[in-house]
Amino acid sequence: MRMLEQEDENDDAAEVTWEDQQHINTFSKLNTRIRGIEDKLEELKIEKESLDDLSSELMMADEDEPILYKIGETFLHMPLTRAQNRLEKDQEVVDSKISDLESQADACRTEMSQLKTILYKKFGKAINLDE
Repeated sequence: MRMLEQEDENDDAAEVTWEDQQHINTFSKLNTRIRGIEDKLEELKIEKESLDDLSSELMMADEDEPILYKIGETFLHMPLTRAQNRLEKDQEVVDSKISDLESQADACRTEMSQLKTILYKKFGKAINLDE
């Protein structure tokens, strides 16, 4: 552990005002929110891949045999056409959720960028806002 010289210690010391603390807190909240959004996006992208794979499988399915389709925690037997219609609706829902989460993430990133600019301008190297 290195001790700072008295001059170095005081050079970077900027007074933290109430407004600065609010900016820091907001940045922290946005950072937490964006991490949650990114986790949900990963889950939805995996679900989307699964639905795309299922779509390919249904194209090769026999029309006369009922299809086991998962709804919630249960599997139901349904005709191929009904399963394909249900799959299209599920894909639309997942695409919509992905789009919404991506727009929320973009809004968070924009606000975080603005806060970074403000905070780095005042505190310089004395504050670390990178991961």
